[in-house]
Amino acid sequence: MSAIPKLPFDLAAAVTHLSNCDPCIARLVQETVAFDPNIDHSQSPYEALLESIAYQSISGKAAATIFARIKALSASGRVPTPQEILQLKTKALRKAGLSGAKIRAMKDLAQKTIDGIVPTHEEAVKLSDEELVERLISVRGIGAWTVEMFLIFRLGRPDVLPIHDLGVKKGWSVAYNKKHMPRPKELLAFGERWRPYRTVASWYMWRAFEKAGYVATNKIGPPKLKRKRSKLDPGSGNSRKARAVRLKSIRKSSAPRTKRSKASP
Repeated sequence: MSAIPKLPFDLAAAVTHLSNCDPCIARLVQETVAFDPNIDHSQSPYEALLESIAYQSISGKAAATIFARIKALSASGRVPTPQEILQLKTKALRKAGLSGAKIRAMKDLAQKTIDGIVPTHEEAVKLSDEELVERLISVRGIGAWTVEMFLIFRLGRPDVLPIHDLGVKKGWSVAYNKKHMPRPKELLAFGERWRPYRTVASWYMWRAFEKAGYVATNKIGPPKLKRKRSKLDPGSGNSRKARAVRLKSIRKSSAPRTKRSKASP
């Protein structure tokens, strides 16, 4: 396995740890592509997040075309600065292919970058994952998933588990031979065994998803919902009260019946 440069953690140690604690990942390490987040070290957090907004909810090819048009609106032909984004007219951004929601998100990102809420790269590397999530989700249109992708593919953080990511959830179902996707809380609990390298484990869940192909993964069902027992059902639960209700019911049903009068309903 070739070393990946400029990662802020020891990849060999991560793979060894995961392979030792999880046979499924050990198999995926042998069968799939090695971990490589392909980090663009030239991008600032602002630039990475601006691009992520452009790519939200559309195909990669369409997003790349739109983002190229946005860069063409800059005086430098590169990613527009926060000041340029704020100065660009909504009509021009609409013409580039952005929706109204994405335009508002980009302008909010630009303003919060100027205000210092969105950190520089130098500031970001000193902040914890939790601090970055708290800051960045304050930007319109930036949710937890977008921040998680930023932590993984821009900062190379080692212990990020995107519990709402479709590829990770379906990859988990493939890897562990499940017919249904896990609930986010279920995946979070399962992922405790992968600490402190949940990012690398997530990578191999994505690879499991890709390896299986869409024909197989489309058959994976949604998460199973937990059945909520009715409070009115005396047969549910094992509490002292529930047992007392069941016992009373049994005694009543086994008691000798008296003959009803014709006036009884």
